[in-house]
Amino acid sequence: MGVCETKLPPYAHFLGITVERDGDRGPLFQMPFETRVVGRPHFLHGGAIAGLLEIAAVGTVLDALAAEPGVSVKPINVTVDFMRGGRERLTFAAATIARLGNRIANVEAFAWQDDRTRPIAAARMTLMLRRAPQGE
Repeated sequence: MGVCETKLPPYAHFLGITVERDGDRGPLFQMPFETRVVGRPHFLHGGAIAGLLEIAAVGTVLDALAAEPGVSVKPINVTVDFMRGGRERLTFAAATIARLGNRIANVEAFAWQDDRTRPIAAARMTLMLRRAPQGE
């Protein structure tokens, strides 16, 4: 199984975000440069970058919990560090789960464009997990 288009929230679809498998690394999220993600001329809007990072973090947790139907994920705390301006090109994001507990997940997400080793932004997130009661 894994992350698929239908699991992405409406905001992801609005931003044009798609997801695919990145080998053993897990889900890789991609956001094209389009008019709807422009901030100042020729640059991505910071909110679009932060949205991509949040979607990467939540999507990665949902991918890790794919065997558990009925789990919902909600952000509790989000910190985004903007390192450089996102330019007019395809932007990628991926996330790593630092801790996956029963009720809380700690996740780090990174966004980059041409070179994965040169991120344009990074985020640390605490996500609340809500699991369906057993037997339902």
